[in-house]
Amino acid sequence: MFGQVIDYINNHLEQDLSLIELAAIAQMSPHYFSHLFKQSTGMTPHQYVIRCRVECAKELLLQRKLTIAEIAYKVGFANQSHLNRHFKRLLGVTPKAILQK
Repeated sequence: MFGQVIDYINNHLEQDLSLIELAAIAQMSPHYFSHLFKQSTGMTPHQYVIRCRVECAKELLLQRKLTIAEIAYKVGFANQSHLNRHFKRLLGVTPKAILQK
């Protein structure tokens, strides 16, 4: 049901993805979309976007081609600190720790 929305999220991580925009793709009201999305995925749309950004950032870190700051912007975080906070919360380590492995 949400395949098109999930594809859109993954293809536009660097953009500001609003609930209104995502709901429009699913052709639902924002409230109803949010409710069904959480029921389906176990996460709010915002939580899902953050998780996708962190996973993408982790993959980019493992390639060792970009700096942490460059990766933060590339996956849609406002800055490196924002990436660090969510990375540590979701994965238990900082981006720098991934680079040092």
